[in-house]
Amino acid sequence: MRRNIVIPLLVLAALVFPSVVYSSDCCETKSTSDFVALFNGKDLSGWEVEGPQAWTVRDGVLYCSGEGIGWLRSKKQYKDFVLQLEYKVGQEANSGVFIRATKEGNPAFTGMEIQILNDYGRKPTQRTTGSMYSAIAPKVNASKPAGEWNEYQISCIGNMITVRLNGRRIMHADISNPAINAALMEGPKLTDRAKIGHIGLQNHGFPLQFRNIQIRKM
Repeated sequence: MRRNIVIPLLVLAALVFPSVVYSSDCCETKSTSDFVALFNGKDLSGWEVEGPQAWTVRDGVLYCSGEGIGWLRSKKQYKDFVLQLEYKVGQEANSGVFIRATKEGNPAFTGMEIQILNDYGRKPTQRTTGSMYSAIAPKVNASKPAGEWNEYQISCIGNMITVRLNGRRIMHADISNPAINAALMEGPKLTDRAKIGHIGLQNHGFPLQFRNIQIRKM
């Protein structure tokens, strides 16, 4: 008799209290077991500098001085992957993470750029932190104030791009979607961009820091 009562009660509880089911929009369980380091915390091994030599390494942190304009790109190219990294900005900041970027042309548009700014508390747009620059706005602006470390997880698998910032899923988009491509602010259609390319960190004239850069091929 007790067993027959418990099962209906569990079903009723699931209906009445749906909040006990956790959503990936809020947070996720982090596992680094399958990730490999892209940045060794000691030097720029595995990376190439495009533009001024504005990049230095100290105490496990990658520093961009903000001198000139350019970017730091991985020597290897990646197609399908999950990328994790941490970044920290100052009061003035403008940068981004390039994915599937090519050596030739503007990496923000030959591949894609996930934006980095100091815009804590700002309404999300196609050019705020967490956006795919000039293409897709994040659901929320989950960035932290200047001077605090932020954590990105960027998943790029086929046409699906998923971005998590500080544990919150802020973007989950199909870049082959005709509506998304029709609404682009600038640049070529997402469907016309490189399918494989470099990981890149943008030097857009402002100091910032990166650490714990790791990747998992899919």
